[in-house]
Amino acid sequence: MLTFPVAAVRAVIDRGISDAKANGGFRDPHFGLAPDKNEKPGLWLVGDHGVYAMSNGKLAEGAKPLVVYAEGCDPNTDDDWFEVKRRTFGGDDGVDFLDAGGLEPLIAASRGCTHLQIAFLKDAMQLSVIARD
Repeated sequence: MLTFPVAAVRAVIDRGISDAKANGGFRDPHFGLAPDKNEKPGLWLVGDHGVYAMSNGKLAEGAKPLVVYAEGCDPNTDDDWFEVKRRTFGGDDGVDFLDAGGLEPLIAASRGCTHLQIAFLKDAMQLSVIARD
């Protein structure tokens, strides 16, 4: 299971929205394979060198998206990040889009939640929110 602080998830979504407003919309992680399908507010859950949430707004020339690593899966700070990635996201690289239209109501309905958890099931991802001390 991967875990992200809710404040970081909201920051990634907000950054994507502000980048989209300033630069003409949202980026498509699938390079046009599904035009307009994922070109809306949300975040990309990326598994490659670690697992991270990444903002999806179009960027100004030379700008970088906001990236927030899952707890325990940051290659800059976690020695066993690859094992965590392999057990959760899998061994292959990939990207999944998480729509803000589904994330925001989940977070808002769970007053006092502090973290978003993502579990990878055989054929699906399961999102839940929890409160940590």
